[in-house]
Amino acid sequence: MALAVREYVRGYLGRLRSGELGTLPIVLGLVVISVVFQNLNQNFLTAQNLANLLVQGSGVAVIAMGIVFVLILGEIDLSVGYVSGVGAAILALTVSSQQPWPWELSVAAAVTACALIGALQGTIVALMRIPSFVVTLAGLLGWNGVVLLLVADRGTIPIDNPVIVGVANSLLTPDQGWLVLVVGVALYVAFLSGTYIVRRRRQLAVDPLPLLVFRAALVAGLGTVVVYVCNQNRGLLVPIQGVPVITVLIIVMLVVLTIVAGRTKFGRHVYAVGGNAEAARRAGINVAGVRIAVFTICSVMAALGGIVLASRLRSVDTGVGGGNILLYSIASAVIGGTSLFGGRGKVVHALLGATVIQAIDNGMGLLSLSAGAKFAVTGLVLFLAAAVDALSRRGRTAAGIG
Repeated sequence: MALAVREYVRGYLGRLRSGELGTLPIVLGLVVISVVFQNLNQNFLTAQNLANLLVQGSGVAVIAMGIVFVLILGEIDLSVGYVSGVGAAILALTVSSQQPWPWELSVAAAVTACALIGALQGTIVALMRIPSFVVTLAGLLGWNGVVLLLVADRGTIPIDNPVIVGVANSLLTPDQGWLVLVVGVALYVAFLSGTYIVRRRRQLAVDPLPLLVFRAALVAGLGTVVVYVCNQNRGLLVPIQGVPVITVLIIVMLVVLTIVAGRTKFGRHVYAVGGNAEAARRAGINVAGVRIAVFTICSVMAALGGIVLASRLRSVDTGVGGGNILLYSIASAVIGGTSLFGGRGKVVHALLGATVIQAIDNGMGLLSLSAGAKFAVTGLVLFLAAAVDALSRRGRTAAGIG
């Protein structure tokens, strides 16, 4: 067993030397950001601020999860901001009308409309061979117009449906938070154990058992810290404590999309097309179908992100989907570690990148720095992430691992 661990460590160090950095840069970056901002403002690592961080970046994180799939293909989607705005506008118009729809139907309408948008854009890219940059840039302008047409006559549309509002504003009770943690860790341990047993039976390579135990302990430890911090009272006059519901929903989305990307035939096809589309075509993969499906997934996640953002603000106006949503969503995926060159990336990268961006935005807000300074620093971080990606790609090519 000790030999297997040493071999794994040796292999990991070899991958680092060849440019396989994984999530190491982003984790180290988060540590540095936390230390710097905590030293500059003692409120950064308080329970109230950390709980706020979980909610503030939630909408962008959801949209970025869809962006990851597009980037893996080596494509881009510049329309996701206003596609999320279309979804949010449809939700608000239907759930807050004079004869309001059931919230389930409103959500279904918003998601379906955005899925059709993604399928349309994906079809144009896949079948007409128009670059995705051009198609989605046109979409950015066009769907912005649609948002204005949907919302302009109403100005600001308040959302008062308690379920929709509760998506980004409600909290679990402390006991519910611990229960969710226990169930989540138990499912993760069961997944690791099942994978280990199945691969051993099939005589396939497996990670050392101590490493699996470490991973389970790490997840349990991080979860315990999050639940403990969120369960601290953050209210001044009225007690406020508990894990935000949106955090649990995002983890569920993360798990589902991670399984889709890493454990399904479709996910393998996405990576194959992103790595080498012509080789994938010759291997019998429906390249056009994969592209259409990926752009559809991206727009569906944009719709869900738009719903989260609308829930947090409790309203929708003519600016919905605009601002820095597009830039932050793409930056989250890239900063988190998804390659701009296609073929490499994980859904969790979106969550890590969104955490970095929101931590920077939040920390600089605590320091009362201007919006210009926030954009400048975020741009620098994005540049560094892209530079690391390019350098690591060069290292992998030199090492002969693509």
